[in-house]
Amino acid sequence: MRVAVLALLWGSGFLWIKLALTGLSPVHLTLIRCALGAVTLLVLAFAARQRLPRDRRTWGRLVVAAFFCNALPFALFGIGERTVDSGVAGVINATTPLWSLLIGVALGTERRLNPARLLGLGLGFAGIVVIFAPWEQAGLLSTGALALLAAGLSYAIAFAYMARKLPPDGAPLALSAAQLTTATALTALALPVAGTAPHVNLTALGAVTVLGVFGTGITFYLNYRVIADEGPTAAATVGYLLPVVSVGLGTLFLGEPLTPRVVGGMVIVLFAVALTRLRPQAPANCPANSAAGPATPK
Repeated sequence: MRVAVLALLWGSGFLWIKLALTGLSPVHLTLIRCALGAVTLLVLAFAARQRLPRDRRTWGRLVVAAFFCNALPFALFGIGERTVDSGVAGVINATTPLWSLLIGVALGTERRLNPARLLGLGLGFAGIVVIFAPWEQAGLLSTGALALLAAGLSYAIAFAYMARKLPPDGAPLALSAAQLTTATALTALALPVAGTAPHVNLTALGAVTVLGVFGTGITFYLNYRVIADEGPTAAATVGYLLPVVSVGLGTLFLGEPLTPRVVGGMVIVLFAVALTRLRPQAPANCPANSAAGPATPK
């Protein structure tokens, strides 16, 4: 049940972004989202008696994590969804594991490659091409499409950095609250170049409130609980449900077209991600390495 709720909250985030953009700029949306998410997690951390980090080194690392995992991708999704459907944005969000694999190969940290994973990598980016259809007007070269792809790459950079520099310390709620607080401060620095909001309205304010409190703060807590109670495999399942939820909600509530090309591209991308997560079996006398990667609400 919690996995379904988590998928619904995370997957609906792209719908809320689209609605929030009716009255907020991407930077204002990001600022309010990060601030509300931070407040929500601070309350949850306080209730769980978890303390914020106190050493300067951790806060310094949080600046990097907050930029690549929150401030930058949140703003890029706002920029992207100005011109791209929310459902498509949800599908592109699912490409983060593909970027992660590419980064691992480039850095030489990913050595467990096999034909299936290489095939998945190629298929994944082929699925993106199918979705954006560069042979049509604008297509893959549009600003919105490139912003969404850059957001997925930013997440992958963040996850690689966080896995090395911000290992779990027994206070995940407090650490995430500190990260979103830092992201709020970083986004505030961009306000002078953000421009004015088009016309703030109740729809935009309501959407960004739901996005910040539930789509950012509460989802992290639920993900944390799912990993703790049901294991990382159950939490990873949510990643396959997010695009389905985002496409379904976009079609149902925003009237976004559900074309065969988008559905086909989504299926290709999800199948490709599944292939990239296949790893060679460890020998019988070698213990399996089952570390869960970082998961952050999008």
